[in-house]
Amino acid sequence: MGMAMTSSPQPPPPPRRRRSRLQSATTISAPNANPNPNPKAKVIPILSDVGRFQSATPTHTPNGRPNSSHKGKALPLLSDVGSNPSAIDYYSRVASNLAGAGRLGDFLIAAEGLRAAAGDSGFAARINWRLLSRGVDAALREHGLPHVLEFLRDAERIGVQAAVMLDPDASDAVAAACRQLMDERIMVEFVEAIEALASCGFFVKGIVDPMDVLKIFVRKRDPDMAIRYARIFPHSQLLLCNTMEAFGKRKELKHALKVFRALKDQLGGINMFACRSIIDICSHCGSSVQARIIFEGLLAEKITPNTHVFNSLMNANAHSLSYNFSVYKHMQKLGVPPDLASYNILLKTCCNAREFNLAQEIYEEIKKKEHGGALKLDVFTYSTMIKVFAEARMWKKASNIKDDMRAVGARLNLVTWSSLINAYANSGLVDGAIEILEEMIRDGCQPTAPCFNIILTSLVKSCQYDRAFRLFNIWRESGIKVSLSVEQKKCLPDNFTFCEEHLSKNGGTILVVPFRPTVTTYNILMMACGTNDERAKSVMNEMRRSGLCPDRISWSILIDIYGTSQNRNGAIQALRRMQRVGIKLNVSAYTVAIKACVESKDMKLAFHLFEEMKAQQLKPNMVTYRTLLTARCKYGSLQEIQQCLAIYQEMRRAGYQAYDCYLKELIVEWSEGVLSSDSGKRDFYHLDLKDERNKSFNIFLEKVARFLQKDVDQNQTVDVRGLSKVEARIVVLLTLRKIKEKYLLGTAVQDDLVIITGHEKTSYTDIEATAIDVEHAITSVLTNELGLEVFIGPQSHPPVSSKLRAPQRPRRPQGMIKITVNSLNHWLKRKAVRDV
Repeated sequence: MGMAMTSSPQPPPPPRRRRSRLQSATTISAPNANPNPNPKAKVIPILSDVGRFQSATPTHTPNGRPNSSHKGKALPLLSDVGSNPSAIDYYSRVASNLAGAGRLGDFLIAAEGLRAAAGDSGFAARINWRLLSRGVDAALREHGLPHVLEFLRDAERIGVQAAVMLDPDASDAVAAACRQLMDERIMVEFVEAIEALASCGFFVKGIVDPMDVLKIFVRKRDPDMAIRYARIFPHSQLLLCNTMEAFGKRKELKHALKVFRALKDQLGGINMFACRSIIDICSHCGSSVQARIIFEGLLAEKITPNTHVFNSLMNANAHSLSYNFSVYKHMQKLGVPPDLASYNILLKTCCNAREFNLAQEIYEEIKKKEHGGALKLDVFTYSTMIKVFAEARMWKKASNIKDDMRAVGARLNLVTWSSLINAYANSGLVDGAIEILEEMIRDGCQPTAPCFNIILTSLVKSCQYDRAFRLFNIWRESGIKVSLSVEQKKCLPDNFTFCEEHLSKNGGTILVVPFRPTVTTYNILMMACGTNDERAKSVMNEMRRSGLCPDRISWSILIDIYGTSQNRNGAIQALRRMQRVGIKLNVSAYTVAIKACVESKDMKLAFHLFEEMKAQQLKPNMVTYRTLLTARCKYGSLQEIQQCLAIYQEMRRAGYQAYDCYLKELIVEWSEGVLSSDSGKRDFYHLDLKDERNKSFNIFLEKVARFLQKDVDQNQTVDVRGLSKVEARIVVLLTLRKIKEKYLLGTAVQDDLVIITGHEKTSYTDIEATAIDVEHAITSVLTNELGLEVFIGPQSHPPVSSKLRAPQRPRRPQGMIKITVNSLNHWLKRKAVRDV
């Protein structure tokens, strides 16, 4: 190897003492090569010629002591390195001293040359790790982390595992440099550094907790970098699962699915724990459809899910009774044994679907399995059954569940007692609910505010407002008093809280358990105020005096009470004050305010709040749309019906089901207002309104909206093809009503009105009607009821216009009805005189 060791750039000279020590170990005099009269001048020889030189100074061992064995002896040749162990030791010391001097580039050149000459003769094991660590530490301070990473990669390439040879101080310095990148949120460079260190064998897990880094990527919504970083570690499966769950907690379903696919590709198969986790995430994000897709993907790959995956799937679809029972049957078909959680989820599904008899059958099946030793019921099962019977108002059966728990020695917890209180309260047995509350205290279970709130809510629902206030005042001032025997007093847990204790006449104890109202409690009392807005304000002020802050529900209840009492100003003031106190308005708050304006007959303000809500990027819900659609019992102007149609179309685009029949009847009523009589042929319309035909009604509404939104001053053409007789009649009358509205505002009619009926059949009605039937129905209402002059067929085209136009080739479809401009003006004058 003919490359000179001095060919690489020299680092700055070290301190004097250190330089003399290094030169004694790394430099060799060469009098024959360079007869320099200066005896102190020393040069570094060419690596290929080093075997021909004699050592002018004694060489040193790695511990700094002189090696007397080399005095006066010729240095070994580089070509003899592979067969001479002393040569390997010598050149290893030379390379180590180069590294210790911070000359990492020269170290790599020397190491690469020696490896090429010696092969795999243990050269790397003879490197002095202390000197190497010192050089890496110095390079890190002077040149930064990228320089050190490049050195470690190059050292790894030539067979020197420098990253493993670093001492603790150098390793800590490298780790600190990586942590600094993370602290400064230079995450791409951080991940690249960790990847480089991991490829060199560095212990990267000790640099920083991997989950701390993955949480940063979760907050940044960067699943790609999270996947890349997690795959660095040997326990990447666990890290990816945790990352997926972290995205799920933030309801980032798209990113969680991406991590799941990466985990699936990495494993080359399906991890049941990962499948269960992603299905639970789908449930948390409200996407039961995606959970079904994942499950069907397992079945398509001929994979049998375990019980936990089935349970997660059923829990995600607890709102769908039919689907969950189909999954349960499929579970039995595959031979997967259901556990107690499976039955609990089925009970929950029955409760949501209000299938109480089916829930009873499942409960009996569980009890049989318990008697056979296959299952053992837990508190959750009993609580679910009590909740089922509470929803069904079957308080006796709920009480029987409590007896079953007593029989098997199961202790009722807070959830079980609350469900039992709810069972009595929903059945209207308030006194029985209070007795259950007292029994709960005797059993040693501390009641919480929701237990009291259940009873108050029951009183409000049954309109016992005064009793609700009386009971609230008694509980707040005196608490609830319960008599206990000596045995019951001894069984109370140590953390049971009570404010007073008295001895009873029978030798027992009377405990006074405190009642601490919450914001929910005061909200219930506000609902008990009915239409008395002053009393509701008083309850809210009392809430503040108790140290509680009214929430969004409190303000919504107050606004609703103002609206019910038709106090529009109070409702709007409450809405604005709600904003001033820092509560962000949501859709519910705006909807309640809109309802208050509707009840006060202030539609202008209602629509103003509707537009303000949309300007705040809030999407109206179904209640908002229906509140505006049902606000009027009739329409008086064109603007009102256009407004209503716009809301209706927006509602349908948002995916909500509108009041189709209700809206259609209002449109019929408005269109019939163009007639002189007020009969309107209600039986004729009833034939077509008796059931909803979505396809037909959608076409009808689109045509109505198009007719009412466009300008009909000139070139008036109405297309009724595809409509039934009733719908065609409505469209024609709507057009005439709009022309009348424009005429009353001063806009004169300048063109004929052309109605295109076509020649095809309409297939949206129960009995097919031809275009002739539609023409006859339209002609009848125009001539007999309105007294207009009409022309039918080809003779009606081209229309006679009041303006002179250049002759043009007539292009007309088959089946037309024309109302002349003169006939329209004559009819409008008669209507104007009659209205006056």
